[in-house]
This record gives sequence, C-alpha cells and structure tokens, in this order.
Amino acid sequence: MRQFAQEQGRRPSITLPRRAMPAYKAATLQKGLPMSFPHRHLLGIEPLSPPDITAILDRADFYADLNRQADKHNDVLAGMTQINMFFENSTRTQASFEIAGKRLGADVMNMAMQASSIKKGETLIDTALTLNAMHPDLLVVRHPQSGAVDLLAQKVNCAVLNAGDGRHEHPTQALLDALTIRRAKGRLHRLSIAICGDIAHSRVARSNIMLLGKMENRIRLIGPPTLMPSQIGEFGVEVFDDMAEGLKDVDVVMMLRLQKERMDGGFIPSEREYYHRYGLDAEKLAHAKPDAIVMHPGPMNRGVEIDGTLADDINRSVIQDQVEMGVAVRMAAMDLLAQNIRNARAA
Repeated sequence: MRQFAQEQGRRPSITLPRRAMPAYKAATLQKGLPMSFPHRHLLGIEPLSPPDITAILDRADFYADLNRQADKHNDVLAGMTQINMFFENSTRTQASFEIAGKRLGADVMNMAMQASSIKKGETLIDTALTLNAMHPDLLVVRHPQSGAVDLLAQKVNCAVLNAGDGRHEHPTQALLDALTIRRAKGRLHRLSIAICGDIAHSRVARSNIMLLGKMENRIRLIGPPTLMPSQIGEFGVEVFDDMAEGLKDVDVVMMLRLQKERMDGGFIPSEREYYHRYGLDAEKLAHAKPDAIVMHPGPMNRGVEIDGTLADDINRSVIQDQVEMGVAVRMAAMDLLAQNIRNARAA
C-alpha cells in the first residue's frame, strides 16, 4: 500500500494517532450546538487561553472530516455576509477564507483593495464607517501595518478576523499549524518544536511561539543572528544559530519563508549561502527524531529554505496537510464567532 501510494505521489492511507475527542464535544459538534468561545473577534493568539485554542481545534477537527466528504457544506453562516479585505497579496489565505465562508453558507465578497478608495486617499477609519453601512457580519482583513486590523475592529460593528497584520500576528496560520501537528502527532503538548529561518520578520513565527508556548511545548528558534528579533530573550525559547544542534531530537521542524519584501538591509550574504547553512535537507533533518514532521507555511522558496525533494516527501512533509487544515480552522473560527453574533442579537 505504501509503495503504491508513493508511486501515485500521495500520502499513504494510514491511520495516524490522534487525541481522542471527548464524547460530549463530538456530540456537540455534530448537533451544531454552541461551544464556549468568549471572544468577539479573532485578532491574535495572545488573548486566547488554552481552552479557547482547544475549542477552535476541536471544532476544526470536525470540519476537517466534513471537508473530506462528498457534501462539504454546512449552513451555520446562512444569511450572514463575509467581506474579505486583503491589503496585501495572498493566495492560500484569501482562497482558504473564501472557500471556508462559502462552505458555511455565507454571502462572501472579496474587495479589490488595489483599486479601493484607500488608494485614492481614504483613511482606514473612513473605510470602516463605509463597511458599517453595509452591515457585514464577518470581516477578514490582511494588512501590511501591525495594529491596523485591531484599529478596524474597534470601529466596525461586526466580528473581525486577522488574516495577518505586518510583523504582528497571523492567528489562523498558527491554529492550522497546531491542528496539523495534533492530527499527525496525536497531541499538542510536551513536544519539541523547532522554528527555523527568518524569525525577525515573521508574524507566523510570533503567533506560533505564543500558541505552542501556551500549550506547554518546548520551542527552539534556529536561524542567523541577523534574522532573530532583538527582544528574543523575552520569548521563553531556546535560540540556536546551528541547524544540527538546534534540530537534535525535535518532533516538529517548522521552516519559514525568507521575507525579502520586509528586509531593508543585508540580512543574509546570499541565498546560496543561506541554503547551505539554514536550508532544510535530508542531512540536516537526520538530526531530528526519525518520525519528525516537516512544515512550511508557504509559499516555499525551494532550494533556499527547503530542499524540494524533502518538501514533497509524503513520509515526512505535512505541508499539503497544512493547506487542507487551513480551510477547516477558518471554518471553525467563523462558526464560533457567528454563534457569538447570534447569541448577542438574541439577548
């Protein structure tokens, strides 16, 4: 079976260990009844407690299984309007949110921000007032400036989901990474997890450090000193500038994209030198545990951050699983926020 799957270029059909979902939670999800999520918005990982994180992941587990069925649709957002505002270009995240909203029955609109009134001089607050007049229920925002999504959330009368703001946070990426790890490893605590590469410019790294730390994991950051945040000592993590040392006996290897668009100086000597020292290949991965999984949030720079053959290795790489879990996590987050909206309107 494994050989056939490899010849077909897909992951073999094996049953990975998974944490058993409590029976009452499984029943709650199947009936579509509310689960506790005491937040109006999803702006970051920082405000979330471990039970909040678990609530999203448990619901996302349900949607991950639903998305593998012939009928992938639910109607929990029926009658609601979702607006996607992406001030930065995105492929995976925007498509994922759009698919998630449509599968839940929402009316989904993608605003073309490159041609928006903001480009003509309108302020972000004026845009918020304009959106309020349209009475959306869910607003998904990606913005190049840290804090911009939080500002919008203060000015609109709907639930806001942060799809990435500057170097600040990318909460749904961290949640989908967590779900991928939990489904592959059977748990999301007491694991040794290495996050490698451009830590300084990565909102994905920041959100993952917070989430994985809240869930009691051991976190290692690996990369050149020029790509480490100046306040790294406050993160409660181990820091390495050597891949062999940093990857020793880890359970999860999470590679990051070199964010050249956020760099304004000589952070690395060259991409070739960077790959030699910090790009993940089979030789470096051999220092991790034999069953360690390989992750990357995408888009990948093959031959810079990761060897292409390793990225496609169905026995080690869960990169395509991350893409799949992204839809499920975003469905779960919007479902829980929509329940809060309905509960507030009914009160």
